[in-house]
Amino acid sequence: MVPFQILLATLLGWLECEQRDVITFLREENRALKAQLAGRRLRLTDAQRRRLAVLGHRLGRAVLRDVATLVTPDTILRWHRELIARKWTYARRRRGRPGVLAEIRRHVVRMATENPTWGYTRIQGALKNVGHRVARSTIAGILKAEGIPPSGERSISWRTFLRAYWPAVVGADFFTTEVWTARGLVTYYTLFVIELHSRRVHVAGSTRHPNEAFVIQAMRGLTNAIDGVLASGCVLICDRDRKWSRAVLEFLEGERVQIIRTPFRAPNCNAYAERFVRSIKEECLNRVVLLGERHLRRTIAEFVAHYHAERNRQGIGNELIQPLARADCHGPLHRRQRIGGMLNYYYRAA
Repeated sequence: MVPFQILLATLLGWLECEQRDVITFLREENRALKAQLAGRRLRLTDAQRRRLAVLGHRLGRAVLRDVATLVTPDTILRWHRELIARKWTYARRRRGRPGVLAEIRRHVVRMATENPTWGYTRIQGALKNVGHRVARSTIAGILKAEGIPPSGERSISWRTFLRAYWPAVVGADFFTTEVWTARGLVTYYTLFVIELHSRRVHVAGSTRHPNEAFVIQAMRGLTNAIDGVLASGCVLICDRDRKWSRAVLEFLEGERVQIIRTPFRAPNCNAYAERFVRSIKEECLNRVVLLGERHLRRTIAEFVAHYHAERNRQGIGNELIQPLARADCHGPLHRRQRIGGMLNYYYRAA
């Protein structure tokens, strides 16, 4: 029996020595890995914290003080206490009146912002029209929480103020195009106006000689009482080019058109007209070798037709200026080509 006890003691001693060496190696490895962090905080996942908390609780504070290298013993024991507390924590039921729906809150804030003169009762009626029944006190509480004052103290925004004049504002400008003719390469000047509220474009004409007579004749066509876009009382934005001479301005003033001239070298002051020039040149004119005035006029007409009925505009909600009837989502897809397939429009047959 004695030899067996000696053998067992020797085996246990060897196992204990091996475990001590393994622990010493793992502790030294942890110190080396921790040194690689260079003072940065070690971030553990919830699953890793949970496993360390369970094992650390078995060892106790005294043993952890000797073996723990990544975190302190107090941290591991705190994780264990939080694990127990989470086990016995139940979700509490909310008592009292239910909160206001986020959709109703958005509607109230939007109506109050877009309509500075609307009071609580007016907003209440507008919400009723869309299927929401909300008390005046609830509307008042929502606006107070959002920092929106009552109707008498709200100021109108610049966006709303400017959009009130939008239908009466028109931008005008010229753009140049190089055209091959029998005389060689000739520069043509095209005059157009654009309605800011609808983005609709009206081309007044193209000429090699944009003199005073040409501009006045183009303005006569745009100010006629039947289909002229420059109605009495509208506002025309133009630059300070010499083409807008004193005689042209006097003619427009006689037609009761108010003129606003942009500052020198400030194209952004007539941004909508400049954007159309960029569109027609990048998408069409710069990609075509124009052969004669007739070819130029036909190409511009094709692009304007595409621009109105087939090209989506981001400024008006990515819609068409002249939307067609909505077709069914089923059926074959058709392609309408302009200028030899340079401009394309896809649609389904009704």
